[in-house]
Amino acid sequence: MSDPSESIKTQQKRVLSDDDWNKKWETRNIGFHVERVHPLLAEFLNEMQNGRTKLSIFFPLCGKAVDMKWLADMGHTIVGVDVSELGIKEFFTEQNILYTEEAVPEIPGGKVFKSASGNISLYCCSIYNVSSSVIGKFDGIWDRGAMVAVNPRDRQRYTSVMLPLMAEDCRYLLVTCEYNPKLYKGPPFYVPESELEHLLGPSCHFKLLKKIDEFTDVQKRWGLDFFSSNLYLITHKSQS
Repeated sequence: MSDPSESIKTQQKRVLSDDDWNKKWETRNIGFHVERVHPLLAEFLNEMQNGRTKLSIFFPLCGKAVDMKWLADMGHTIVGVDVSELGIKEFFTEQNILYTEEAVPEIPGGKVFKSASGNISLYCCSIYNVSSSVIGKFDGIWDRGAMVAVNPRDRQRYTSVMLPLMAEDCRYLLVTCEYNPKLYKGPPFYVPESELEHLLGPSCHFKLLKKIDEFTDVQKRWGLDFFSSNLYLITHKSQS
């Protein structure tokens, strides 16, 4: 395993703006998008549901994740946030879901796109502009590519947004990635477990559910020699 301190030294100055992310969508540089239901979500959905049905589930930096329709079709209510209006509209179009668009008064310039059935609401704005007073609290969170995408220097800020969105019995599935941060500048960014302890430890338990080798030709082109994804379950300490 790489020295966690190297991630801070190597990646802390790396900054992508909202415009940078929008440009990725416009130029179709969206290798982060997965065309199928994520295998870790499929395998560990029961960990999130924990015997419950009709959950409210939050997708930070949702893009056009197909997981959203998969969960909505099970009867769950989905709320997502992304800066890319293009990605959000493509989700509804590609999934053949009728939707409406309206302004969000509490968020300057913000919009929300809602499915005609009302069970999917995707907000187009910065993740840092949402709060529980606007979008509510959630029974579950699926964070497949958000924490690893936010600028490393903004992780504390990101966590300060996410934790208040967790209902008391929320079960938050978080995917991080592990690689040698000296060899690749990100994103996705390396998030060492020591940083999870710093960010989440004071108020939450976190448990590693699975580590999978995801080293492919893509990561090889990045100059890496190994790449793994780690799935964690995050719960409030008050649940124990």
